Amino acid sequence: MRCPYCNSKDNKVIDSRAADGGDSIRRRRECLKCARRFTTREHVEQRARLVVIKKDGTRVPFDRQKIQTGLEKSCYKRPIATETLQELVDRVEEELHRKYEREVEAIVIGKTVAEYLKQLDQIAYVRFASVYKQFRDLDDFLAEVKEVLDTNKKDDPKNQGTLF
Repeated sequence: MRCPYCNSKDNKVIDSRAADGGDSIRRRRECLKCARRFTTREHVEQRARLVVIKKDGTRVPFDRQKIQTGLEKSCYKRPIATETLQELVDRVEEELHRKYEREVEAIVIGKTVAEYLKQLDQIAYVRFASVYKQFRDLDDFLAEVKEVLDTNKKDDPKNQGTLF
């Protein structure tokens, strides 16, 4: 396992514990070169591998790291913990494996990620949606922001129970 800070392969495990109801192992590690700590997760690959059908019709193996990278870009400089993003990726992957046996369209993956992200952070959601929905111009962007704001108003407890 490479250190995400200095790229060294020399590290030691400080703590291990079951995570996700026993479906994975969370390990705290310490780099022996730079002395910084980081978290890794190990998952059992007992499920059949999903194949992603891209927009152009090509098929590629499912790669959870692509979701992780997209989320990190969308959540850049947002107050969201890395562990929270990892949990979101876990939830998305679990949902995809539950709903799809062998193949899933890339657009479905994007939609699933977007729905979870919308609940987590609206700014990160709009950033993600701008790539996922391929906004053509500012009007598309503003329409999405308006939809998020309207949804937020409906879900606001202050607005519930009123007739106006």
